[in-house]
Amino acid sequence: MDALRTVLAESTDLLRSTLGGTVDEETAAAAEADRVPQEFLDFCRVLDGASCGPSLMLFGLEEAEEHQFYCGPVAGSPLDLSPEKLFCVGLVNDTPIFLDRSGGGVLGIPDAHREWVDAERFEPLAPGLEAFFLERLATSEYLRFASVDDRSAEYDDWLKLLRRAGLVPGAGSGDRPCREVVPPDTEP
Repeated sequence: MDALRTVLAESTDLLRSTLGGTVDEETAAAAEADRVPQEFLDFCRVLDGASCGPSLMLFGLEEAEEHQFYCGPVAGSPLDLSPEKLFCVGLVNDTPIFLDRSGGGVLGIPDAHREWVDAERFEPLAPGLEAFFLERLATSEYLRFASVDDRSAEYDDWLKLLRRAGLVPGAGSGDRPCREVVPPDTEP
């Protein structure tokens, strides 16, 4: 996280809102009293939200509290939606991403569905929120997960940030190249 924050501070061309701040203990305690899951609060103590490109948002605490309507039952939906079971932590392509309150896993909707409420099941995305961020959003997996193509990459500040931090290979328009790992037998 420190590497991303450092690169963001050095990158005057990227949106400052790409990475959120942190949640203080007083705010976290108040949110816990309002039944915000502990795992989400622990994550917000390190990173209170991230705007991961034009199609993916990982909510900060305040935004998450405003988006819990996604957890409520929807007439005709086969999904077991319930605010007692789920906590909405973000959106990808206007489809909610949930934290399972009982197991802590991050859940999404299978790609095959045009409208998320029509899905018959949730798809496990990661065993927890930290793993979701580190394995899906802060790696080259982000490109697939957020459906980033060559055209949209030019406007994707999150992708630029990942590349500049050396977390995703390649360079985009105006980016400095990421650090490359050179195998020992090919060093100049």
